[in-house]
Amino acid sequence: MPTIQHKIKLLAVTLAIIGFLGFLDASYLSIEHFLGKTVECSVSIFSDCGTVTTSPYAKILGIPVAYLGMLYYLSIIVLSILLIDKKNLVLAKYTALYTTAGLIASAYFVFLQAFILEAFCLYCMLSAASSTILFLLGMRMLQLLRNEKRAPLERA
Repeated sequence: MPTIQHKIKLLAVTLAIIGFLGFLDASYLSIEHFLGKTVECSVSIFSDCGTVTTSPYAKILGIPVAYLGMLYYLSIIVLSILLIDKKNLVLAKYTALYTTAGLIASAYFVFLQAFILEAFCLYCMLSAASSTILFLLGMRMLQLLRNEKRAPLERA
């Protein structure tokens, strides 16, 4: 039976992989923004990428949301690598909780797309999916940590 450290390590590897995919997505949007290009979507349901990525909501305090996404995903990758290396359960807890920030931000941006802009961006929705998966993995990690805390009491 795998130990909690082994399960946490597998989750951390998965977090790093999903974080890397999110980083690639946010990097693409950041590069396009930096180059002054309008992002085009090729999938009909997501035909309004330009509308979303050039809207007033595409920046927070003058910083493009895509840059902030890059920083978020990069921090998830770094935390995951540290977690794999250090095998620190406290770091696991904080990494897992940090994924909540990504979920909240993604929920806000999906809300804006659906109800304010009435336009969807494929790359933004991919980021939302990545953030949601990271959150679910983080919650699984917290569940493992809670179960580990209770285990000694249940054996007594």
